[in-house]
Amino acid sequence: MSTPKAADAPRTIRSLIPARLDRLPWTRFHWMIVVGLGFSWILDGLEVQIVSLGGYENTLHMNATDVGIAGTVYLSGQVVGALVFGRLADSLGRKKLFILTLAIYLVASGIAGLAPNAWFFWIFRFFAGMGIGGEYAAINSAIDELIPAKYRGRVDIAINGTYWAGAALGSFAGIFLLDQNLFAEDIGWRLAFFIGPLLGLAVIVLRRHIPESPRWLMTHGREEEAEKTVTEIEEGIERNGDHELEDVSDDQALELEPRKRTPFTQIFRVLLREHPTRLLVGMSMMITQSFLYNAIFFTYSLVLQNFYHLPVASVPLMFFPFAIGNLLGPLLLGPLFDIWGRRQMIFWTYAISAVVLAVSAFLFSTGAITAIVHVILWCVSFFFASAGASSAYLTVSEIFPLEMRSQVISYVFAIGQVFGAVAPVLYASLIGDGSDRGPLTIGYYLGAGVMLLGGVVAAIFGVAAERKGLEEIVDPLSKSNPIPTQQARK
Repeated sequence: MSTPKAADAPRTIRSLIPARLDRLPWTRFHWMIVVGLGFSWILDGLEVQIVSLGGYENTLHMNATDVGIAGTVYLSGQVVGALVFGRLADSLGRKKLFILTLAIYLVASGIAGLAPNAWFFWIFRFFAGMGIGGEYAAINSAIDELIPAKYRGRVDIAINGTYWAGAALGSFAGIFLLDQNLFAEDIGWRLAFFIGPLLGLAVIVLRRHIPESPRWLMTHGREEEAEKTVTEIEEGIERNGDHELEDVSDDQALELEPRKRTPFTQIFRVLLREHPTRLLVGMSMMITQSFLYNAIFFTYSLVLQNFYHLPVASVPLMFFPFAIGNLLGPLLLGPLFDIWGRRQMIFWTYAISAVVLAVSAFLFSTGAITAIVHVILWCVSFFFASAGASSAYLTVSEIFPLEMRSQVISYVFAIGQVFGAVAPVLYASLIGDGSDRGPLTIGYYLGAGVMLLGGVVAAIFGVAAERKGLEEIVDPLSKSNPIPTQQARK
């Protein structure tokens, strides 16, 4: 029997790349990452808000059910895009995918604005959703792998929270573009669908200058390219500022056996056998926040119209404070996830949002509040909920091995979207014609309980990932002599 050749044995490399990336100060390079990659959430918020405002129904001969289908196909596209492109981002690289997915969104969204009929519109809304869904998987992975450990929490949470900046922009644009005194009925909504693609063109140019994740290159056997990338980042920082980077001790090096791809069997073994409680945390956070947000967001207008008798024209104006509260929560509370801790902040943001929502449900049931007071209570609740919901993507991204990071994000995101898709239908049925507040009150208590449950699960089983390198939180699958599961850091 012949013995295996030495060349057939797994090749081992020793790398300081993670430690070198995590010790970097905050610089213009990191701002480029934030702007270039973080813009996806603004585009998503813009898309959802523009579609929810409507204006295209008469032109495309769509009834209320058809309009609902437009939202459903977009969300379905997001799920498919996350699953397809999540796998590709782990096997082909982050950069290829975050350019491809943005390009798909730009083209599909623009073409949807030219739709001659409902079917054409639905098809390209689906493809636009695929692009954005792929962005969620590839972008979260790239951001967390490029941002230094001490800033990772606040940056990721703030970026995810900018979804609401896009929603506010869409609402503001709709006030003018859907005004038939300014634009013809069949023109204004079409122009609205070109806002995202026009903004995205500038972003896709910027993304060409963003490097591939050195961590991804390292684990895929492209260590020379990874070393060159990190060296160029370091030289750029020292050349453009007053930062003198300290040396990295050799005892921080990782020994890895690079691989090209990770089989599904190993992915599911890691999820179900090695880290089941981490999977529970990620799933519970994503499902609960998706359920609550879709329940409130997609019935926001119906509640204000049916129970408080607000005219349709007033709804976009009432939406602004809600969007601003959702934007400010991640921006202001995000640093505490790095300073105070992940588990503590996840629990309190989920729990406070649940308590305020429950209070608003009680006051709503008694008829003791006006529309303005109810909106204020929603703003307070979702100021905290938005920070917690944004941390769901951060949590899933950082607690699983690098080689399967993008795919796990896509799986958990897809399942969260499926559960979230139930909420608008359920809560719309609870609203009815607005004559009985009882069913919706029960629905609000249910939403508060679901959110509280997500916070409790995170508090019990969550991972203290604050200010830790990704490889300290969980070993890469390619690491030589990895820490046994029972000894893994919590």
